[in-house]
Amino acid sequence: MLKFASICPHPPLLIPSIGKNYFAQIKSTVRAMNELGNQIKEKEIDTIIITSPHGPVQMDAMSINSTKCLQGDFSQFGDNTSMKIENDIDLGASIKRVADSKDIPTELVGNGISLDHGAMVPLFFLKKHVPKVKVVSITFSYLDYKKHFEFGEVIYEVIESTEKKVALVASGDLSHRLTPDAPAGYSPEGKKFDELLIELLEKNKVDEILNLDSSLVEEAGECGLRSIIILLGALSNSEYKFEKLSYEGPFGVGYLVGKFKII
Repeated sequence: MLKFASICPHPPLLIPSIGKNYFAQIKSTVRAMNELGNQIKEKEIDTIIITSPHGPVQMDAMSINSTKCLQGDFSQFGDNTSMKIENDIDLGASIKRVADSKDIPTELVGNGISLDHGAMVPLFFLKKHVPKVKVVSITFSYLDYKKHFEFGEVIYEVIESTEKKVALVASGDLSHRLTPDAPAGYSPEGKKFDELLIELLEKNKVDEILNLDSSLVEEAGECGLRSIIILLGALSNSEYKFEKLSYEGPFGVGYLVGKFKII
């Protein structure tokens, strides 16, 4: 059963030992992430399915991490915070099986592939409230938006076939080009993209999200849109309301925290 759905950003600065000197500038995001963590606890979630842009991206297939014990750390950011989580192997395999039946290219990837920071940052806030939770770690592809939406429908079909209480988390930052000192440089289209996407989410205009101007998306320099589209596909057979819990971009990257109230 799908009991929880959210959009989360993934800046490593949200990890206290990394971002301690910057917390005042991202306090709204930290507060919102802690709020999501409390809701995960209240719903007694068994498994978190998380989609990220920073895992083993394939051009033409979705990737599901099949490593038995999912683990990773933030050493690339000069920090020794680490994470180890049990993989929900059965749920991941079911997603792969149903995706195959619907001609949605999906691969199980293993060989000890580490959790990426796109997955670990949201899980840092969510897992501590449900320490025995299992995780399915998915990396989206560069297939078109329609395939990602259909993949979300597959995930929902699998979730609804189990008695497990499941959370679906779309990890992704919005524009990386909000300010002159932004990581990807500045573009006025960055702010336009972020504002438009949030508005469309709040108005539940899914078709318009699926048909966003490709030049606007490219100019914004986002990394979360496909994760969000997978989530929207998973919610497509449900009634829901999106609520923005926080949005800010103090370092030139848009951090959106939002939840979907499933009616």
